[in-house]
Amino acid sequence: MSNLRIYDPLSIEPVGDMLQGMLRAFRGANEGGFAFKVDVTESDKAYNLVAEIPGAKKEDIEVSVDRGTVMISAKVEKSSEQKEGERVIRRERYSGSMQRVFTLDSTVDESKVDASYENGVLRVVLPKKEASPQQRVTIR
Repeated sequence: MSNLRIYDPLSIEPVGDMLQGMLRAFRGANEGGFAFKVDVTESDKAYNLVAEIPGAKKEDIEVSVDRGTVMISAKVEKSSEQKEGERVIRRERYSGSMQRVFTLDSTVDESKVDASYENGVLRVVLPKKEASPQQRVTIR
């Protein structure tokens, strides 16, 4: 009974490899692909966003905030080459971009947003605007 295997119709060579590669590329999660994970937490004073964007340069990452909507976009270009003497045995290239968009419940103080990027991790602090006191309107 320990030799049971789950049947995967996409595992048929070479068509299976091609189909699996296309499906992974479509989902943005192929081996060399580019999909980044984001965690968003909230405190009383701010939202904290942590995104893992390995391989990206700080210059290729953009963060924008507009009326409670946060957009992170990044571009990654990778290339690797394996040589054996003077003959190239394998060469791989990857170039891709991805963006993530979030809408937050509270209004963000856009003038105080702070972002840092180090060791493949983007950290963004999005301070909440202080709630304005309720005003009573005089009716004329």
